[in-house]
Amino acid sequence: MLRVSAPLALSLAACLALPAPRAAAQSNVQIYGLIDASIGQFQTAGTKKVRRLDSGNMSTSYLGFRGSEDLGGGLRAGFTLDSFLLVDSGGAGRVPGVDAFWARNANVNLSGSFGNVRLGRMGPPLFVSTLLFNPWGDSFGYSPAIRQYYAAPYGTPVVGDSGWNNAIGYTTPRMGGLTATVLVAAGEGAATARGPNVGAHALYFAGPLGLTAAWQKVEAQGTLGRAISAFPGFSSQTAWQLGGSYDFKAVKVFAQYGTVKTDATADVKVKTWQLGATVPIGAGKLQASYGNSELDFIAPGADRTSKMMTVGYDYFLSKRTDVYALYMSDKFTGLSSGNTIAVGVRHTF
Repeated sequence: MLRVSAPLALSLAACLALPAPRAAAQSNVQIYGLIDASIGQFQTAGTKKVRRLDSGNMSTSYLGFRGSEDLGGGLRAGFTLDSFLLVDSGGAGRVPGVDAFWARNANVNLSGSFGNVRLGRMGPPLFVSTLLFNPWGDSFGYSPAIRQYYAAPYGTPVVGDSGWNNAIGYTTPRMGGLTATVLVAAGEGAATARGPNVGAHALYFAGPLGLTAAWQKVEAQGTLGRAISAFPGFSSQTAWQLGGSYDFKAVKVFAQYGTVKTDATADVKVKTWQLGATVPIGAGKLQASYGNSELDFIAPGADRTSKMMTVGYDYFLSKRTDVYALYMSDKFTGLSSGNTIAVGVRHTF
């Protein structure tokens, strides 16, 4: 039995009698995450077929912590810390040995009637618009839109990655169905930065209709994605995108169109569009998307085109668990075609 001296017992009693700090009663922390794994035959354009188990192709696996505190008067403080996970190996990150531990999100925020201000690492507005207006969401493995903007090992030369460091973001209050976000990420004098990154988008959701307009100017490279060294004489890269969706109940349709222009010794301009749809069937949905990305390297005869199509069925075993099967075709000018067939399971918590 643990023995406590009389003076210590009195001190403990006095502490227990004190009222709990105001913040402790009005703050909360949540633990959440997503685990995704798929197995099958994987092949991108110009590569050999590989049979393997992969992590995070449908949705990048992660573990997250989120907290908030009511400061009174309608003001709240909060934080988000998310770490990417590699389910197939137990490692951290999107690919082995590259990402920092909290690479998905690491930011603190203040929110109120004025909107929401965040400081830290977070996803840029162009990336958010891209994932919201295609049937495959943020799937780096299977979404033609995400792959052609951010993930393909060839083609669209997006610099800046899907997460920006050293960023300050502001999101307006919801006005009817409209919100807007502006994000600025400092280059902080890095050797891989010519200046800051700036991005913005507007989102509109009302009933079955969704619309977006997004823009960004990048002067600093990210952890993943194309490096500025890939473009001799790199100055900056500017991208814009329009997107929309409409839910007819029997089918939901998606569309996107945008350009990416890189200013360098040899300028590169890319035009990318995507059409897609989801159809509810039973306890799941049929998903299909086609993406086309045309690269203009200015030099005669140097143009290239990426064509991707993904078709699959996602079946929900519960609100938090789904299983899926899909086929993806990947074509690029001058390379042999790639064909991927995969099945997987995804669980959120």
